[in-house]
Amino acid sequence: MGANDTTCPGSMKATSNGVFQGENPLQHALPLLILQICIVLFLTRVLAFLLRPLRQPRVIAEIVGGILLGPSALGKSSKFLNTIFPARSLTVLDTLANLGLIFFLFLVGLELDPKSLKRTGKKALSIALAGITLPFIFGIGTSFALRSSIADGASKAPFLVFMGVALSITAFPVLARILAEIKLLTTDIGKIALSAAAVNDVAAWILLALAVALSGEGSSPLTSLWVFLAGCGFVVFCIFVVQPGMKWIAKRCPEGEPVKEHYVCLTLGIVLAASFVTDLIGIHALFGAFVIGVIFPKEGNFANSLVEKVEDLVSGLFLPLYFVSSGLKTNVATIQGAQSWGLLVLVIFNACFGKIVGTVVVSLYCKVPLDESLALGFLMNTKGLVELIVLNIGKDRGVLNDQIFAIMVLMAIFTTFMTTPLVLAVYKPGKSSTKGDYNNRTIEETNRSNKPLRLMFCFQSIMNIPTIVNLIEASRGTNRKESLSVYAMHLMELSERSSAILMAHKVRKNGLPFWNKDKSGNSSDMVVVAFEAYQRLSRVSVRPMTAISAMATIHEDICRSAERKRAAMVILPFHKHVRLDRTWETTRNEYRLINKKVIEEAPCSVAILVDRGLGGATRVSSSDFSLAITGLFFGGNDDREALAFAVRMAEHPGISLTVVRFIPSEEFKPENVKLEITEDQTGSCSGETRLVDIEAITELKAKIKGQEGSECQIVYEEKIVKCHEEICKAVNEYSRSNLFLVGKSPEGPVASGLHVMRSDTPELGTVGNLLTSSESVSTSASVLVVQQYVASRDSPVVGVLDNVTKEDSPVKDSESP
Repeated sequence: MGANDTTCPGSMKATSNGVFQGENPLQHALPLLILQICIVLFLTRVLAFLLRPLRQPRVIAEIVGGILLGPSALGKSSKFLNTIFPARSLTVLDTLANLGLIFFLFLVGLELDPKSLKRTGKKALSIALAGITLPFIFGIGTSFALRSSIADGASKAPFLVFMGVALSITAFPVLARILAEIKLLTTDIGKIALSAAAVNDVAAWILLALAVALSGEGSSPLTSLWVFLAGCGFVVFCIFVVQPGMKWIAKRCPEGEPVKEHYVCLTLGIVLAASFVTDLIGIHALFGAFVIGVIFPKEGNFANSLVEKVEDLVSGLFLPLYFVSSGLKTNVATIQGAQSWGLLVLVIFNACFGKIVGTVVVSLYCKVPLDESLALGFLMNTKGLVELIVLNIGKDRGVLNDQIFAIMVLMAIFTTFMTTPLVLAVYKPGKSSTKGDYNNRTIEETNRSNKPLRLMFCFQSIMNIPTIVNLIEASRGTNRKESLSVYAMHLMELSERSSAILMAHKVRKNGLPFWNKDKSGNSSDMVVVAFEAYQRLSRVSVRPMTAISAMATIHEDICRSAERKRAAMVILPFHKHVRLDRTWETTRNEYRLINKKVIEEAPCSVAILVDRGLGGATRVSSSDFSLAITGLFFGGNDDREALAFAVRMAEHPGISLTVVRFIPSEEFKPENVKLEITEDQTGSCSGETRLVDIEAITELKAKIKGQEGSECQIVYEEKIVKCHEEICKAVNEYSRSNLFLVGKSPEGPVASGLHVMRSDTPELGTVGNLLTSSESVSTSASVLVVQQYVASRDSPVVGVLDNVTKEDSPVKDSESP
């Protein structure tokens, strides 16, 4: 990076002729660089894997990995250091690391939306200002203690500013990652923390630009002034000249079409040119890339496509090299004696005290509860990459010596590492859990209590929207005074890619990533039109929600949100979709595991919707809406829940319901039973359950009788069967229906007579598999497989719901219930 740290004893040839020609590849630049990259990637990934159970962000592993490769650990061996990281190779390594960092800072700038900063609330703005001001003052105070002891030669003004900036920084990308890991990303506290961190990030870059300008080697104070003014002029030029050009390019990259290659090359060229200009001015090449990222238009397809093309290579390959470059300059052994270790404790204490106390005091003043205020204080104390950038610039410019640099790097690791455990220790939102007044956990109970029905629909993409809207329309029960409340939850995977944090911005800004009010004409607007238009045309309240989590834990988000919203049923999409040739194609196998875990742990009833084009591609008006629904009743809790849902749907004037009850004939004998062993508990039915089933059928008959004379839309039929083949034959009579409602685990003698070959989808149960994958039944109808919530089934969810005492609901919705 800087000439102060690396010398070039001799030039290295780029490539070698190989060991068979008698040459050592490690004496040549390219093979040595390849080996360095491989070692860095291996070490950082192993450390990230080891730290994952502690829920630490990957940046911790990368910083520690860099330190381990440096003179603090492995680098103590001169043989290792001279072989793997010889002095003459560091120029190439630093150059490549900084090139990657330039593009990474461009991506970081893309994450910061200036428009969202304008909408930052007074609470978040006050917290951000307090989180900058007090630590900056403490940083200046700390700098006096350091200058009087171990930093005698440091320039006074630049050293003061660098220390103030280093202690006042909050690493926005790292904070967002931590919030995601502990499932607070889209909660109220996450919203405040992200908003405050975004303001803090911008302020830190401005202060850093000032520090860099002051740290120039010019003897005249006017030099620093000229550098700062030229930097301001560069920002103005970018806003009024470069930004309109970027918008012009973005408009020529419509949604759904691939971005042209020359637009990508032009943008990356602009990033490099801006970096060159800021380096020419004397600030730092990173500022140019960051400014271009900030002014880059965030709407439309271009920004997302650019991130996808650049991010993996930059953050996965080049960025770890920067941490190694930093680690090679970090020598923990320079911290010697009681005085140095005492100064390390002082720096850590001042960094934590200034940031945490400043944030907590202002949060309490803004009437934020104490536990949330403490959590905000710990969250705002997060350091990361930006901290390392500040420290490395300070070291390259001679402002920080080796000992102070090592102290500050350890401070950054300590403050970031402690964030997650401390937040989980002090913030326990589960104390206000709704479990006490959560009574109607099934549709059957809700129908009896005449309370509003609460349904949670989960979906993965825009493809699920038409079916969801049609099912909502079918479920609203137009004859009821009680309203229907619907929560539409978008399931979004939080990957290791840092651009996943872009989702957090959209959530924070709009309540739902695609709940965007702009008119850019993308697929987001199609979803907005679908839900908002439907909400205006009906009495149904549709509340958007978002779950952003790793696929392995997103089922916890669904279960906790269902309890928080007191849903009677969670409706999940099947993990397969129908292709044009009517064959099944797996959307993504992880969705099947999500469905399975929700079925096991949900605090309410669960249904899986196997969609075969329910109601067509779009929803028609209520007056033209019509569906033929068939409910298959064998007996048991799940079948009664399916029946209760079907009866509610039948209240819609456009829906005709046929309930088919299967009764065993006298010839139905055990020897006719050919039951394949599956994961389902299909078969025997207790006497108590049989009595409840009879009561449910009696109520259905009374309902139909009470509607005689009017246009009754419910037909009840009984089919007497004696074997599996007769059941299939009876089901085929209703193959022209639009939707089948069935229980996941039917009970009773007829259910025990169903034999379906072992399936890879046991979550659909025997009847669901019969309707979707059996050759015995031919139908193109959609299928809703229902499992009723039973208290005894709730045992697995206890652990999940107990975790709510440690974590807030990970879901953000645009309205409160």
